[in-house]
Amino acid sequence: MSVDVRLVRDLVATIDDREPLVVVIGDCILDRWTVGEAERVSREAPAPVVRVTETIAVPGGAANTAVNARALGARVRMVGLIGDDEAGDVLRERLETAGVDTSFLVEITGARTTTKSRVVGGDRVVVRVDDLAGTPTAEHNERLARAVARAIRCADAAVVCDYGLGVRAEDVVPVLDRDRPGAIVVDAHDLPRWASLRPDLVTPNAGEAAALLGRDLGTGADRVAAVVDARADVLARTGARAAVVTLDRDGTVLLERGSDEGYRTRAVPASEQQASGAGDTFCAAASVALAVDASVRDAVSVAQAAADVVVREAGTSVCSAAALLASVTAPAATVVDHDELAVAVERARQDGRRVVFTNGCFDVVHRGHTTYLRQARDLGDLLVVALNDDDSVRRLKGPERPINPAEDRAGVLAALACVDLVTVFATDTPIPLIERLRPEVYVKGGDYSPEMLRETAVVRGYGGEVVMVDYVPEHSTTAVVRRIREAAAASAGSTVPAAATTATAAATDPEGTPDGKVIPQ
Repeated sequence: MSVDVRLVRDLVATIDDREPLVVVIGDCILDRWTVGEAERVSREAPAPVVRVTETIAVPGGAANTAVNARALGARVRMVGLIGDDEAGDVLRERLETAGVDTSFLVEITGARTTTKSRVVGGDRVVVRVDDLAGTPTAEHNERLARAVARAIRCADAAVVCDYGLGVRAEDVVPVLDRDRPGAIVVDAHDLPRWASLRPDLVTPNAGEAAALLGRDLGTGADRVAAVVDARADVLARTGARAAVVTLDRDGTVLLERGSDEGYRTRAVPASEQQASGAGDTFCAAASVALAVDASVRDAVSVAQAAADVVVREAGTSVCSAAALLASVTAPAATVVDHDELAVAVERARQDGRRVVFTNGCFDVVHRGHTTYLRQARDLGDLLVVALNDDDSVRRLKGPERPINPAEDRAGVLAALACVDLVTVFATDTPIPLIERLRPEVYVKGGDYSPEMLRETAVVRGYGGEVVMVDYVPEHSTTAVVRRIREAAAASAGSTVPAAATTATAAATDPEGTPDGKVIPQ
């Protein structure tokens, strides 16, 4: 998990103490899920026949944002347009059951409530049918504006969820300007419409960001650099103090005024077929965090953790405060044996994820390690770190190593946000494990070239890529051990010259090289 456990605990406790008031303004949707088994193909058309086992109706769109905000501990008022039809009745009932105040909903006589119905056969959405509400009249828009004015009194945060289904900026912006809540978050398909509101945070996804900029962002992790390069344009066109661009399996990039660098969060990827409404959860969590005066970076970090919870579930799901806490405090399942690792890698590959593999002793984890592991993680979607066991470390580095046993070394690596899976191997090289997993990318950190590595021929033999990433001079286990020895010698009044200590370390540790370079491995 990429978010700090203490941050989540403190934030959840603050929300529980303060019970902030969050007003959600936007397009209310009823999500229907018809679930069953796809057993055969129809004779009437090339379509699966789904034997229905369950039908579920849950709040979607802005209503899903409202339910998520309530589940995280906020008091929530929902403002939006609904019809007086059966779908509207169901949606209102679901919101009230979740604890959301629905007294500010504007019900339109004779109108439809927007409904999105999905049919799921097995683990795949077979079809989605959208039944959209009609265009509201001027009278309906005026009623909505009056409802917003009543709802935002004493609000700690307001969230605008505009999917182009009826809520208009020209009706809502003047009201929010007159009685501005503590924080304003906008989640909209067309963000420039809301620029005059000067939101504290906007949350475009990759497609919305591309439309905003009028250019393609590229694919995969390349989108991160494209988003950071476009920081000034994104903030100027949205009028926002900060913008967080959500990049599905590549996490998010936060753009802030006064900072040229983007702040990244990393996602726990899931099958795209399972994920629905994760953006609503993200928006809700960020808004609730801002409502209790969290920094925007802390808000998006916690929002990423909340979104990671719901993408593991089928359908339109909700992240509660308890589920969020459980997800970040549960014992890590990061350290796995080779069989578990093979299953996880195969599952990731089936989901279209790019597997990155690296290995080393990682005896005393230092800045050199963390730098190259972050670089390695940026090369794909799943970073696997294979760790030499204690016997193989002794064979490689001498009888005084390792300083830390394999269990401790694995635990430290598993705690790093950039590391997805850790395993321990007993052979002198990871070649047998590489041959079994066949990762798309093999990475080494340090002063190597691919030709120096026996693994290179194996990886290239099955079509994989070998990448060398930068090392950080004077940040290696050798250097750390050397400094400890020098400090100990100095405190003991030793007359052993520092140069002699350095020479001894280099002679007994392969991480030191004859020309004085340091290899972080």
